[in-house]
Amino acid sequence: MKKFTTDNIRNVCLLGHSGSGKTSLAEAALFVTKAIDRMGKPTDGTTVSDYDPEEIKRGFSLYAALAPVIWKNKKINFIDTPGYFDFVGEVYQAVRVADSAIITVDAKSGVEVGTELAWDYASDAGIPRAFFINKSDDPEANFSNVLDELKETFGISVCPLIVPMTADRTTKGFINLASRKAYTFEKNGSYTEGDIPAEFESEAEELRAMLVEAVAENSEELMEKFFADEEISEQEIIDALRMGIKSASAAPVICGSATNVWCIEQLLDIISETFPSFLDRGNEKIEKDGETEEIAIKEDGETSIFVFKTIADPFVGKMSFFKVMNGTLTNEMTLRNVITGSNEKFAHIYTMLGKKQTEVDSLCCGDIGVTAKLANTNTNDTLTASSAGVVYAKIVYPEPYLAMAIAPKSKGDEDKISTGIARLLEEDYTIKFENNTETKQLVVYGLGDIHLDVFTSKLKSRFNTSVELTKPKIAYRETIKKTVEAEGKHKKQTGGHGQYGHVKITFSPGEAEGLTFTESVVGGAVPKGYFPAVEKGLQEAMQKGVLAGFPVVHLAANLFDGSYHEVDSSEMAFKIAASLAYKDGLTRANPVLLEPVGELKVYVPDSLVGDVIGDLNKRRGRVLGMSAYEGKKGYQFVEAEVPKAEMLDYPTVLRAMTQGKGWFTYKFVRYEECPAAVAQKVIAEAKQEED
Repeated sequence: MKKFTTDNIRNVCLLGHSGSGKTSLAEAALFVTKAIDRMGKPTDGTTVSDYDPEEIKRGFSLYAALAPVIWKNKKINFIDTPGYFDFVGEVYQAVRVADSAIITVDAKSGVEVGTELAWDYASDAGIPRAFFINKSDDPEANFSNVLDELKETFGISVCPLIVPMTADRTTKGFINLASRKAYTFEKNGSYTEGDIPAEFESEAEELRAMLVEAVAENSEELMEKFFADEEISEQEIIDALRMGIKSASAAPVICGSATNVWCIEQLLDIISETFPSFLDRGNEKIEKDGETEEIAIKEDGETSIFVFKTIADPFVGKMSFFKVMNGTLTNEMTLRNVITGSNEKFAHIYTMLGKKQTEVDSLCCGDIGVTAKLANTNTNDTLTASSAGVVYAKIVYPEPYLAMAIAPKSKGDEDKISTGIARLLEEDYTIKFENNTETKQLVVYGLGDIHLDVFTSKLKSRFNTSVELTKPKIAYRETIKKTVEAEGKHKKQTGGHGQYGHVKITFSPGEAEGLTFTESVVGGAVPKGYFPAVEKGLQEAMQKGVLAGFPVVHLAANLFDGSYHEVDSSEMAFKIAASLAYKDGLTRANPVLLEPVGELKVYVPDSLVGDVIGDLNKRRGRVLGMSAYEGKKGYQFVEAEVPKAEMLDYPTVLRAMTQGKGWFTYKFVRYEECPAAVAQKVIAEAKQEED
């Protein structure tokens, strides 16, 4: 396989709203460059990028996939990403190692939520962007409207570059505004190049002026020519565009049709000529002493790589996807994992085309590859040949909040579930898992319904474990609100020694979270040696409350009297007596149910604040305040306290309410008394489970 230098490699991630044509664009690029001989369709599960059985079954992308192409002595590593919000973790991985992004836009639908999010992902990652307006052959396509939407949403950096020639709702061809050339396409993707037809010249010149004005900011000479109304050459525009894309001050718009292979060659030319290489970035982010710094990228420096993705393959083993961040990686190297301190041998390294592996003996700085069976290496790890070694900035994944209890359909499969989940957690950092000893449930957290559905499907297909998801239980608490005196006497006569323990205890609400135990026994009614047994008996009894069997908190108990038998009394007898007093006393001490309440922070567009607050009120939430969110223009930050029981479906509800534009964080704060109606329902359900 031909070797490439860093300046001839382009790492481009494909972003955009679901269904806008990211996978089709990658497929078209592969077809045009003859990497494949026929184009597949996402809906048929026949594309190179969507090769996982789950993707084939569902007909859309679930994972970031590599699709490298060779075009005019340049290697373009396309990284196709999912459009569904549930799989945004894969997008985060792609933008972390990409050097630029192409955002696909449906020519009919225009700017959608996924378009805006794609722009944000690329902006947060600090990589330049371009737009590919796909499906320009659609009779309902309206380029003018879409361009206006893009400029209105994303600002003056948006500039047209390749635009359609449309008449009578039919796309006649496309115009390259830089070269003033027109392309007329056939159904099979072949095209002829010529001059711009007379009826489109006026519109083309207006759009070209818009392009020149946008890119002229990067060149004083070009700016002077523009204002002097002098002729500007194609090469001058390309040079200025290259600078504009690199600085993110220009976001060119290229129109075409992926399924018809229209303007794919032109897009590849633009990527080759104007998109930045890894070296053009100059510096790479590292983590040092809890802070983010930057260091220079050195093509001939000491080798170091960053692992950005892991696949847990049950047959091949763990596959680690990496980007060479410095120097050159060869298949004779041993690198040290800076995070774990272990050494990893790179006997085999590969490039990936979908699921197809091609073994290579080396990869240069900036290239992307895969290796298998790195024993002590995971996603986000840095491996280096340097003795000191840097730690490259890690991918920060969104926190999953949609919780479901997971249980095997067949008894005895618990161990298989745990093994399968452990393997899948290596692969997907947006899945969290906990074994809740209190509710006696295995709980899995994901980003959405589809996310968890795919997760359970993978458990079945890869590890032959069928599971079912149910609503998770809430870990409630119980406490008392009144002070009472209670008595507990355990007396049992057997053939030998009997059992005797007798206590009188005052129960009251306590300051500390657990048990506050005191004693005020006088005259030796209960010997001091039995005090620890009484306290232990109460602590054990507190694990189960008298209302619904939930643990009791904030309980004060004072042992003030009792009696004992010199022969029959024992620690066990006093433990039992204490538990009897506990049951008697707490029943009469006005026991109440406590529910977990958390702090909710919601970030939503200004126009949706009213809807969010109205929904929080229905969830028994207390809105503490709201203010403008500085992190994103036009967004508000709403802070509230909401019971955990009301948050189980909130991830999906907020997404639907805000069309995916809103997000939130939630963390437990304290326990509060349940409203009577809620408490009655919880108690009834608990008793029903016992029966």
